[in-house]
Amino acid sequence: MSQIISIVNQKGGVGKTTTAVNLSAGLAEAGKFVLLVDLDPQGNATSGIGLAQENIDKSLYHSLSGIHRLQDVIYSTAHDGLRVVPGTPDLAGANVELVNTDRREFKLEDILSEARHAYDFIIIDCPPSLGILTLNGLVAADHILIPVQAEYYALEGLGQLLKTIGLVKDNIKPDLNILGAVITMFDSRNKLSGEVMQELYKFFPNNVFRSVIPRTVRLAEAPSYGQSIFHYDPHGKAAKAYSRLSQEILSSFE
Repeated sequence: MSQIISIVNQKGGVGKTTTAVNLSAGLAEAGKFVLLVDLDPQGNATSGIGLAQENIDKSLYHSLSGIHRLQDVIYSTAHDGLRVVPGTPDLAGANVELVNTDRREFKLEDILSEARHAYDFIIIDCPPSLGILTLNGLVAADHILIPVQAEYYALEGLGQLLKTIGLVKDNIKPDLNILGAVITMFDSRNKLSGEVMQELYKFFPNNVFRSVIPRTVRLAEAPSYGQSIFHYDPHGKAAKAYSRLSQEILSSFE
């Protein structure tokens, strides 16, 4: 039975999709069988793992809408053991369509149930908002991973996100677990980064991951080549950081 991890932060530009893609690739590199689910209408995780929008005829939208089964919208990637359910701009329509449907916050959980037995991990890249799609991402998950950028405004909105997770826990999914926060875009030369880390420990006293993701040019470039950092710059600092994060997450399930 797979562990389902949703990667959530309603602030954009915090390294959420970068983490979804590279954690998925890192877990696959560690020998796990992984499904990356792109729940974001922008489809950045999809293109970031090398799947061009023009090559997608069926996507997550078609599965959420009941047009296709999940198994019909799963695509292979350049990584052995890593498959992807692509996100496309149609998902923005699902935002509206789901509003008046029964069990609207359970749609993603329902369709993922048919894939749980086939993967070790299912990683969901949620949109940078707290709308109905992200709510589906929270309800479908067993665990929440929150990427937090090492900068002054990063902690703004974190309280709101934790409140939303709390509401889901209280009303829909009591066993939903916050796996922790991972610090992204860290610049060791920047004094502020260290201060943000201290603040973050107040929000998550026991679960800030030790693996810190550095800000690097190669990490920023990789998505434009449709490659994970493990293929684009396998010996660089960022690949090592995501490899450590993958190992840390694996050890938390042992």
